[in-house]
Amino acid sequence: MPRVTSKLPHIGTTIFTVITQRAQELGAINLAQGFPDYDPPELLKELLAEYAARGSHQYAPMPGVLALRERIAALFEQQHTARFDPANEITITLGATEALFSAILALVHREDEVILFDPSYDSYAPAVLLAGGRPLHIPLAPPEFHIDWDQVRSKVSARTRLLIINTPHNPLGRVFTASDLESLERLVEHTDMLVLADEVYEHMVFDGGKHTSLCSRPALRDRTLSVFSFGKPFHATGWRVGYAIATAELTRELRRVHQFNTFTIATPLQLAIAEFLTRAPGHYPELAAYYQAKRDRFIRALQGTPLRIRPSQGTYFQLVDFSAVSSLSDDELADKLIREAGVAAIPISPFYAQPPHSTWLRFCFAKQDATLDAATSRIREFAVRASRAQ
Repeated sequence: MPRVTSKLPHIGTTIFTVITQRAQELGAINLAQGFPDYDPPELLKELLAEYAARGSHQYAPMPGVLALRERIAALFEQQHTARFDPANEITITLGATEALFSAILALVHREDEVILFDPSYDSYAPAVLLAGGRPLHIPLAPPEFHIDWDQVRSKVSARTRLLIINTPHNPLGRVFTASDLESLERLVEHTDMLVLADEVYEHMVFDGGKHTSLCSRPALRDRTLSVFSFGKPFHATGWRVGYAIATAELTRELRRVHQFNTFTIATPLQLAIAEFLTRAPGHYPELAAYYQAKRDRFIRALQGTPLRIRPSQGTYFQLVDFSAVSSLSDDELADKLIREAGVAAIPISPFYAQPPHSTWLRFCFAKQDATLDAATSRIREFAVRASRAQ
């Protein structure tokens, strides 16, 4: 039997898979993994059926269907007043994860250092390791989870190649401030550092806030590759369609990897999305209010309990602090919540390289109202029982 040496010996199955499987085994309400329990818009489904019936079944161009890239460019310019060339600066990818993975493999060389802010999405570090790079994890401390930019500056060296920013942030539900972005600009000025911006929740920013794409900022444009998703705003995470926006130079490097990774994305999906974006111009602008209403419903249902909740600023996730009702760690809490309350949530400690003691759980509120009501009722009962047992 040949000996197999793992390239990722310390990486196990993702926490999303583990918790979702556990929820299925116990019949728990799944507020863990980030997917809606309702369908995409009817028009989008109809368009997909139409394009599938028309015979659009062969390869799309490697960078993506041009009509879709042109629509992305127009909408991006409308939202951010920044123009990118659809032919050479926009690439359709197999979801945002492939864009992130391909970008990291394209831009990170052996022994390059990559700055990650923990809790960081769990696909970042493995991609850096596979590229031969070294992840530099900078932990963000609760409850504020603010970035100490002086600490970041102390980590930067001649080997620092890439910094990964996620805003709106999963799992924190935090939107990086204008001050954060200005600090980032000062940090990378006069360096060769590049920025990879994970912006998949761009349309889900609440309480009057506004997302600013990093690649739209003049001081960051030439060094930033921004990644987006159609699965999130269209309630269709299983479609696995994302895209990347960057200068022609960065896009060229991304495509060198993308063409040998997934090459191209399902043609009917791209055609349907392109037409939907043209025929449903109100869909994106309505998303913030739509998801804010779900966030507020979730929070209101837990008011009056000892649970501590700071309203999510963006994404469709809400953090809840259980420290007032339990001293268990977040992974122990997540297991107990599934077993005793029948609700699945994600602990945030797995998103740290050096996990702190955490009592924070992440809940997905991209669910039907009936699902949220049933889940929050169970969480309330769990919190009351746990508080009395203290």
